[in-house]
Amino acid sequence: SVMTHASLTPEQRDELGINDQLIRLSVGLETESDLIADLEQALKASQL
Repeated sequence: SVMTHASLTPEQRDELGINDQLIRLSVGLETESDLIADLEQALKASQL
């Protein structure tokens, strides 16, 4: 949310319900199973 809403202050983002725990998804014309597998892989890799 910091990148996609950089023009907003942290207070404005809070008022709109936009927090730093949100993720942005951009998907193409892939099969459902490919999208799910890619998301699962990315989410697992992002956990510390």
